[in-house]
Amino acid sequence: MARNRLKRRLREIARVEILPRMGSLDAIIRARPVAYRVTFAELRREMTRMGDGLVAGAERE
Repeated sequence: MARNRLKRRLREIARVEILPRMGSLDAIIRARPVAYRVTFAELRREMTRMGDGLVAGAERE
């Protein structure tokens, strides 16, 4: 149950925070065990930071 909840959270964050800025994107997200213990806000902050790096990298190419 926890695994499915984490997957839903990560998908929602990607859908709202990352994909609108990146367009079409295939990505693999590997959640570490600590991800099960953090709040949604903390997951969102880390995923958004990661997304910012992806966007910056895509703009350089």
